[in-house]
Amino acid sequence: MHSLTCTLHLPRPAPPIRTATIEFFTKRVYSDFMSRLSEIFGTMVFNETAMRERLPKETFKALKKTMDEGTPLDQGVANIVANAMKDWAVEKGATHFTHWFQPMTGITAEKHDSFITTQGNGTIIMEFSGKELVKGESDGSSFPSGGIRDTCEARGYTAWDPTSPAFIKDGTLCIPTAFCSYGGEALDKKTPLLRSMDAIDKQAKRILKLFGKDVRRVTAMVGAEQEYFLVDKALWERRRDLIYTGRTLFGAMPPKGQELDDHYYGTIQPRVLAFMKELDEELWKLGVSAKTRHNEVAPGQHELAPIYTTTNIAADNNQLTMEIMKKLAPRHGLVCLLHEKPFQGVNGSGKHSNWSLSTDKGENLLEPGNTPEDNAQFLLVLCAIIKGIDEYQDLLRISVASAGNDHRLGANEAPPAIISMFLGDELESILDSIQKGKPFDRKAKQVMQLGVDALPAFPKDNTDRNRTSPFAFTGNKFEFRSLGSSMSISCPNLTLNTIVAEEFRQFADILEKSSDFTKDLSQLIKTTLTNHHRIIFNGNGYSQEWVEEAERRGLLNLKTTSDALPLYLQEKNIALFSGHGVYSETEMRARYDILMEEYANVLMIEARTMLDMTQKEILPAAFKYVAVLATSLTQVRAAMMGLECRAQAESLRLVQETIDEIHRKAGSLKQILADTSGSDDLTATAAFYTTWIVPAMEDLRAAVDSLEMMMGREFWPFPTYGDLMFTN
Repeated sequence: MHSLTCTLHLPRPAPPIRTATIEFFTKRVYSDFMSRLSEIFGTMVFNETAMRERLPKETFKALKKTMDEGTPLDQGVANIVANAMKDWAVEKGATHFTHWFQPMTGITAEKHDSFITTQGNGTIIMEFSGKELVKGESDGSSFPSGGIRDTCEARGYTAWDPTSPAFIKDGTLCIPTAFCSYGGEALDKKTPLLRSMDAIDKQAKRILKLFGKDVRRVTAMVGAEQEYFLVDKALWERRRDLIYTGRTLFGAMPPKGQELDDHYYGTIQPRVLAFMKELDEELWKLGVSAKTRHNEVAPGQHELAPIYTTTNIAADNNQLTMEIMKKLAPRHGLVCLLHEKPFQGVNGSGKHSNWSLSTDKGENLLEPGNTPEDNAQFLLVLCAIIKGIDEYQDLLRISVASAGNDHRLGANEAPPAIISMFLGDELESILDSIQKGKPFDRKAKQVMQLGVDALPAFPKDNTDRNRTSPFAFTGNKFEFRSLGSSMSISCPNLTLNTIVAEEFRQFADILEKSSDFTKDLSQLIKTTLTNHHRIIFNGNGYSQEWVEEAERRGLLNLKTTSDALPLYLQEKNIALFSGHGVYSETEMRARYDILMEEYANVLMIEARTMLDMTQKEILPAAFKYVAVLATSLTQVRAAMMGLECRAQAESLRLVQETIDEIHRKAGSLKQILADTSGSDDLTATAAFYTTWIVPAMEDLRAAVDSLEMMMGREFWPFPTYGDLMFTN
């Protein structure tokens, strides 16, 4: 089901809300709040409830079949739906419609068209056809295509995604769509995501059929936790690095950082709470089931978590969430930072993607069962995932690669760049017992066999959540923790969907031909565990020992985007995506070019901004400070002959030496940056930025941050880390 009604998504009212929110709501207020929530949730969504009310019964049945099963929608049905959707939107105050899509860069994109149609007699009518609903045309030249679209061909086309409900935002009916070229190649993030959902549905049903289960649909489900920072808007406006790049390119740590963890789950500041309250209400109106909100580890850092839903709707909802966060924050005198690492030396922001597979009958394929048969199925599904993560660890790392996320991965605050799986000690012991035929000790020792009669029930709860693992099993789902806060969840999840679909395909090909299912199932699971056990790691992912151990195991350690991305176009990866119809080779090569270009452009903008701030703000401020020190030294020595004035003299010397160092390092960065101009080789350019530009930027930053610690506060030209993190 793709409904976004209150009944589907609302949390149970008891226990209500913990920690700071309890202080904010009394029991009576909370009761009133829940009543109001029920009234506003989904009011701006053309959801199943609205469809049922406004569509003829047969039309609703046809549309519901399309939503649930992905069947094509008849043009006549589309016309009826469009008219009902228009009437509903106009009643809600909408005057325009847009095909809302997710291009390869940026959060979302939209072009607004009015419902108004002019008549020959000078009057107007409000009109919206099925043709306009199903397909639109946009200026494709505004968005990167990686060479798919000819320079002279500006057209791009949008296609309605009926599985994701339309909604009203800012007086405009937003129709979730895919975005493609004239030739049908995907130019967005949604199209391949939808394809991957079809791929895993097809192959998962083959697996379930082996266990005697006939289902209509297997759906990838996702809940995406969103981390973010809030900073004071007035302070943000004085930091050109935050304005241009989303992160601070300079900044020394204040005396207090995140050492005491007094902010985590602590009382939420009034201005922040007011923002969160408005954010919740706006999201609820749009059917986004925002459930949990709290402070995060770093000062000024927060998190919002939704309730599970289907992957494509989760992707739409998360893009909406990011968009609305950035729009609402200024109303409260704040700015929302979605960069993965806005502050050096402080925890960055991630976006944990909780992934599972669910059938239309409500069965979670990652939920350990109550019977040996169910657990045999669970084992097979689990082994498919283990095998897929091991064989395609490069693709999972690539799916979360970005210039921003490079600062976060491996920084002892987030998973390492090495992809591994956490299963928990008990589940790993069970798998080890199966693999090696050795005793498994829960209450009494027993050898785990693969015959379904001997297989006991699995533990249903796995509470030992290893926070250092990139891909952790948490009882009935996997939590992919490597995503950066600013990125779309589409690419990581379509990658995961396709990987698992491929492993399901391989397993089904073997077992469908089996003459002895139990025996062949046993052998397949044992072989898989033997060949791919290296990807399982339950220990400390932050330790140097794990880096060394991972290398011995043959696992990849792709530390930067420029290290990871070239592996994207390996033959096995092209075969994976093209074989399941998720990407064509042309689409993959286009995405490679877009991602490489974006990576280099981000670093180029950061380097230019550093130079601009150094030359126009930092050095002029330093010169004024030196002049004050020199004047002070001269005046004191003149007034008190023979006095060494060591403090003034030493301060003057250190500041001037640091100024000279900054001047040299800025000059070096400027020269290196100039050396990159004119190259058409995206791979070489990205590697050059990683090898030369990034270290030069780090050198310049180190010198500037050192200067900040020497200069008087009133002389420093922009807000400090202390100002930014503790003023909200």
